[in-house]
Amino acid sequence: TLMGIIAVKQALDNAGISQAGGQRIAFINGTTVGGMDLTEALFCDSDEGMTRNEIYERVIHHDCGSCTKAIAQHFGSLFAESTTISTACSSAANAILLGAKMLKRGDADIVVAGGTEALTRFHVNGFRSLMILDADHCRPFDQSRAGLNLGEGAAYVVMQRSDSLPASVKPLSWLTGYGNACDAYHQTASSADGEGAYRAMSEAISMASIQPKDIDYVNAHGTGTPNNDASESAALRRLFADELPPVSSTKGFTGHATSAAGSIEAVICLIAMQHGFVPCNIGFQTSDDACVIPVKECFRKPLRHVMCNSFGFGGNDTSLIFSALPTIDSTTIQPYTAELCTPVEITSEDALADLRRYIKPMESRRMGKLLKGAMLSSLQALENAGVSMPDGIITATEYGCLEYSEQLLLSMKDEGEQSVSPTLFMQSTHNTIGSAIAIRLKCHGYNATYSHGSDSLEWALRDARQLIESGQCETVLVGCHDELTPKFAELTGKAPMPLHSWAAVMRRKERP
Repeated sequence: TLMGIIAVKQALDNAGISQAGGQRIAFINGTTVGGMDLTEALFCDSDEGMTRNEIYERVIHHDCGSCTKAIAQHFGSLFAESTTISTACSSAANAILLGAKMLKRGDADIVVAGGTEALTRFHVNGFRSLMILDADHCRPFDQSRAGLNLGEGAAYVVMQRSDSLPASVKPLSWLTGYGNACDAYHQTASSADGEGAYRAMSEAISMASIQPKDIDYVNAHGTGTPNNDASESAALRRLFADELPPVSSTKGFTGHATSAAGSIEAVICLIAMQHGFVPCNIGFQTSDDACVIPVKECFRKPLRHVMCNSFGFGGNDTSLIFSALPTIDSTTIQPYTAELCTPVEITSEDALADLRRYIKPMESRRMGKLLKGAMLSSLQALENAGVSMPDGIITATEYGCLEYSEQLLLSMKDEGEQSVSPTLFMQSTHNTIGSAIAIRLKCHGYNATYSHGSDSLEWALRDARQLIESGQCETVLVGCHDELTPKFAELTGKAPMPLHSWAAVMRRKERP
């Protein structure tokens, strides 16, 4: 929250915005762990001597939306509305993507979008359990790469429609294209051919009305892990073939700031465009046949079109294209409206027995109660609507898979930080549910997760309606899934809620 406040103020100052002035300004924030630093202190350190109110004031920040709301409240009445995107390492990029869609529809006059993420013991030891941390300086795309370096930070951009810009304002850049797709392969690993990354990049280029050869520089996701760099390289080679532009990962400078990475790297791209240079890929020495050869040293070059990639756990892949000048915008609002099919709601653990109709017992054994409920309600909703494969999946959740987070935190407290289970960590992110459903269905379409307290479902339905009304999707699976474990119930003073899963299909309906 504190880093976000500082970065938002910088962005507003840079844009010369101090008050709304009658304009609708929206704030869209990307984060995954929110106030985990306070949560883990309650679990892992002693809370003796703390009053019930002091404990509550800490644990409420476990909700990612509380971070967003606190940042927005710091600026008084400046922001007309706010929301939180939580799609792991692509969160901030998806916040920018959502901001562009809102501006295009006229839902806001100005959008401040980006992300913030702080390092925590939960974070560090979770990634350590996956054995993808490098104790040395990370080396994206290098043959000797051994993992990522975690970082933290915040960055935001101010976005406005071109037709509403004052004549005195010169844009830093134009967001001409964006794409989001799901790899639908694995919760933490990327597919060998980089299908999700390829689809996201292709969609962004198509929207920008340019050709792959027009891209002057790619700011790669490039984490430095053996799997990610090879998968992203495969996708880049598929897209660009023999006309691969200069590519680099700037995570050697910043570390991997996870949810904030997309906006931090977007700002780096804007700086590179302003000053006409290609950022280098520090740490690279030896090429690997499985990877592209990145830029070893910075060099001067005018940048007309820059691609910025952000790929998250669960295969949530997003690409943004920034251009020096606007391109042809062929996107139009289609004559469609949306209707919501009969929802399916599950609140009893007894109902989970029906999951056997869809999933083998061995597979469901690895799922927590909430994930089972989400899977069951979603598959039943699709079946009731007669839809085998939705075009998009949008999830709403306040706390995510809290059971996994609680078990992980308790194991850190009772058994030490080295005891973290990779299974618990993999299934603790808020977008676990949406990505697990996509992996089950092999759905490569649009995938988003909203984690903004009690407003989460409202934003999920709003996004689904936009996808259908714009003609991007014909069917969207929307779900709202939450649980409240006994420990979190005790800390918050609320009643335990073992399971609540709601899912429905929103589909296109021809206007009369």
